Amino acid sequence: MNDLVHQHTALGDADLEWLHLLVSEWQLLSDLSFADLVLWVPTSDGTRYVSVAQMRPNTGPTSYQDDMVGHLVPRGRRPMLDAALDEGRIVREGDPEWREEVPVRVESIPVCREGRVLGVIARNTNLLTVRTPSRLELTYLQSASDLAQMISVGAFPFPGQQVDMDASPRAGDGLIRMDADGVVQYASPNALSAYHRLGLAADLVGHHLGRTTAELAPVRGPVDEALVKLASGWAPREFEVEGGDGVIQLRAIPLKPKGLHIGSLVLLRDVTELRRRERELITKDATIREIHHRVKNNLQTVAALLRLQARRMDSAQGREALNEAVRRVGSIAIVHETLSQNLDERVEFDDIADRVLAMVAEISPGKVTGQRAGRFGILDAEVATPLSMVLTEVLQNALEHGFGPGEHGTVEVAAVRSGSGEDSRLRVTVQDDGRGLPEGFDPQRAGNLGLQIVRTLVEGELGGTFDMLPAPERGTRVVLDFPVPAEKR
Repeated sequence: MNDLVHQHTALGDADLEWLHLLVSEWQLLSDLSFADLVLWVPTSDGTRYVSVAQMRPNTGPTSYQDDMVGHLVPRGRRPMLDAALDEGRIVREGDPEWREEVPVRVESIPVCREGRVLGVIARNTNLLTVRTPSRLELTYLQSASDLAQMISVGAFPFPGQQVDMDASPRAGDGLIRMDADGVVQYASPNALSAYHRLGLAADLVGHHLGRTTAELAPVRGPVDEALVKLASGWAPREFEVEGGDGVIQLRAIPLKPKGLHIGSLVLLRDVTELRRRERELITKDATIREIHHRVKNNLQTVAALLRLQARRMDSAQGREALNEAVRRVGSIAIVHETLSQNLDERVEFDDIADRVLAMVAEISPGKVTGQRAGRFGILDAEVATPLSMVLTEVLQNALEHGFGPGEHGTVEVAAVRSGSGEDSRLRVTVQDDGRGLPEGFDPQRAGNLGLQIVRTLVEGELGGTFDMLPAPERGTRVVLDFPVPAEKR
């Protein structure tokens, strides 16, 4: 719609925003009318109309098999559009049109904003299945007529009340029509069923909806007064009521077709099962986070015990082995701590990489500086856990074997993501400016435990490759390359 309006019309941003607000609401008008809606806007030169939006009803057959959006019609070809645009009134005159042997009643509703007509809604009703209307259908049609009248004077939609079409109740979910005093004149079968689930034993017709709803809600006191007003439909609001064994979502729409409040529509939907599943998911998420939190605490306890044992060791080699184990356990604990703060099993790995870098740098405080370049991005937990251990081992190896006692230097961790979809990959480079590799060193056959862990995790867990080679100028470069799921935004 934005492209069509900017390309063909002279409407400003505020007018376009009003049309967006209208389109977010007009599924209701289409359903209540049992009719197709097409929004026509005059072009900049005033010689044509362009159709910028279309809606088909959920409650009846369509009048248009084809998509009408983008069609241009010369002014004068459809007199009802001209009359609605020029006179600013709803036009219903004329005989039904015949389209592919289907009779269609056509009406034109001007779309008004601040006293100006921005465009015209063509309402097209398929008359092929016309029969004697039921009480529900009569209520629908009367409500549609009131809404159309409000659109024609700029009283609908309501500014600042843009509706989520997927989340809000629709006419078919349940509909209640009230008079100006908030007394129910009509309640659809679905609406009545929803209130029965709340605990209502009687009929709704003839009862004040606000007071009835407040009596069914489990709360008492000042909240009752607010609930009475909301459910009475004096203002456009969405709210939920829980009582008995049910939860219903309600949307109140004041009806003011001629500027006076004549009543209200309330659309409602039984969302009991939806809210139950949401609570189960929230409970599940909380349980998963609690598990990650407890795993992190247990790992920190293990690390503390190993650290305590290391302090009691007389052997320097044994003490260093325990300290290495402390760092390995700590790297896994960092991942679980991050996961305990998220709602899903995905983590922003840049923070984890920085913490691992800081943890390993404690081996030689003040002598070797660690830094990170690029970004790892968001990774799944099954990738983040082995990667944190690999990063710990590689950094630990660089600091221990790349620099001698008292030597100063730098270790840089660089991450680059490439590709998309199934071809998305992550390339991690760890480079130091230390003494470099010993002559004849083969990283694929080196037998120390750290490199064995790295090879096993990279090739087995991450499904990637690992290489260690001399840096271009000085030091050692370690390159990890493995597939990762594409980053979701």
